[in-house]
Amino acid sequence: MTVESVKPATPDAPELREPPLAGGGIPLLGHGWRLARGPLAFMTRLRDHGDVVRIRLGPKTVYAVTDAGLTGELALSPDYIIAGPLWESLEGLLGKEGVATANGPLHRRQRRTIQPAFRLDAIPAYGPIMEEEAHALAERWKGGGTIDCTSEAFRIAVRVAARCLLRGRFIDERAERLCTALASVFQGMYQRMVVPLGPLYKLPLPANREFNRALADLHLLVDEIIAERRASGQRPDDLLTALLEAKDDNGDPIGEQEIHDQVVAILTPGSETVAATIMSLLLVLADHPEHADKVRAEAEAVTGGRPVAFEDVRKLTHTNNVVTEAMRLRPAVWILMRRAVTDTELGGYRIPAGADIVYSPYAIQRDPRSYRRHLYFDPDRWLPERSGDVPKYAMRPFGVGKRKCPGDHFSMALLTLVTAVLAGTFRFEQVTGSDAATRVGITLRPQRLLLTPVPR
Repeated sequence: MTVESVKPATPDAPELREPPLAGGGIPLLGHGWRLARGPLAFMTRLRDHGDVVRIRLGPKTVYAVTDAGLTGELALSPDYIIAGPLWESLEGLLGKEGVATANGPLHRRQRRTIQPAFRLDAIPAYGPIMEEEAHALAERWKGGGTIDCTSEAFRIAVRVAARCLLRGRFIDERAERLCTALASVFQGMYQRMVVPLGPLYKLPLPANREFNRALADLHLLVDEIIAERRASGQRPDDLLTALLEAKDDNGDPIGEQEIHDQVVAILTPGSETVAATIMSLLLVLADHPEHADKVRAEAEAVTGGRPVAFEDVRKLTHTNNVVTEAMRLRPAVWILMRRAVTDTELGGYRIPAGADIVYSPYAIQRDPRSYRRHLYFDPDRWLPERSGDVPKYAMRPFGVGKRKCPGDHFSMALLTLVTAVLAGTFRFEQVTGSDAATRVGITLRPQRLLLTPVPR
């Protein structure tokens, strides 16, 4: 069945067009080599060719969407599902039975299981843990010296997730293991996505061995957490208990693999994206001391000089805007994919069934068609009187529709609290050896951010 047979051309509905093909491809690799060498620039420049553009990843044709409104249509339409090289590579980490990669009835049932843990009225219960971890981080940094922001950001992200959602006795050694493993795993998965040369990744090369070791350690870590809970005999009111007691559509307990994949999905993408955002925020505080000072002043005005608490988060409007603007310019999740399940159209272009579609929140959120001074760090663009100027789907860091991240309120509360605590306690300076260049993998974060915290 063709697109024309589904949606015939009429005088009021012109015939669908084939999207233009981006230039610069090479035999065998297509545009994959450009996506691997300069992915952010490549995705950003695609908008010069149109709202929908064809690119080639290896032998495969992929459709790239560059218009903010069309990304919203894509995310909300039932004609597209979670699939494609990105998700196929992530299945090596997340499995096929986790909420991030599932589709259809399985995804809906899994969302029902995990959603109660992230309801807006459930978040305040996590407040004391978030406060404790944020202030413990600041207290540890008062000792001075150089801070390796990668390990420190991962430590707090993992500890908060584990203590709030899994109630695990999550020691720092496990957080370090997760941090080390994720660095190798996410980089390897990105390479497998943009250059899909499957057999080569099975050869016993050093990079492949490192990737496989890191992936095995991640799954071992999850098995340890689940086994620890089962052995304890305890059933606290948390997400892990909900998974252990969840039923499938037949009323039977869900399988061990699904439990495992769901815990992986809680610990890894969530920790990776939150940690990457904390690193970006630390870079903001170092590069924009004027906004760090405004965050500190706002926190003092709200608290009257006492330590920042979870209950203050909603009143920290400038701090929240700093977080939002940091996520706009350096989104942790910079690339997303969908697959068409039927012949359809997008923006007047023909999209055949089975086609993979890619879009970049990084490129969308830096598009001069959507933002004035699009590369300028301006938290005030999110003030109520100005935020209405931003097109509807030009800023959706947590996604939209049924695939929206369930932990959006959880993450924003933690990020705002951590930013207020750290900006109120320190000024930050980069030191020799620091490399703030963007490290591109499945997520974005600074390459190697080293800072000196100077007490205020």
